[in-house]
Amino acid sequence: MSILDFIILLIIAGVCGSIGQAISGYSRGGCLLSIVIGFIGALIGMGIADYFNLPEIFTFHAGDVSFPIVWSIIGASLFVALVGLLTRRR
Repeated sequence: MSILDFIILLIIAGVCGSIGQAISGYSRGGCLLSIVIGFIGALIGMGIADYFNLPEIFTFHAGDVSFPIVWSIIGASLFVALVGLLTRRR
């Protein structure tokens, strides 16, 4: 994986994390947190897909790594909704 593939993967994860935050309605943090949420969402979403034997929908391939965009958005929105429920509002 080249450095350009890694940067593109970070951008895709950030966009997926931002969309997940927008869907759940709870947004805290900036661009770096969106990238982290995108990667966590990909792990959660693929875990859900593997559990229910669902296929990977719309994956992005960067070098030898595939990133599931739809499952990342679904997992990110579930993760952010859970964090929003567990934290107090000010």
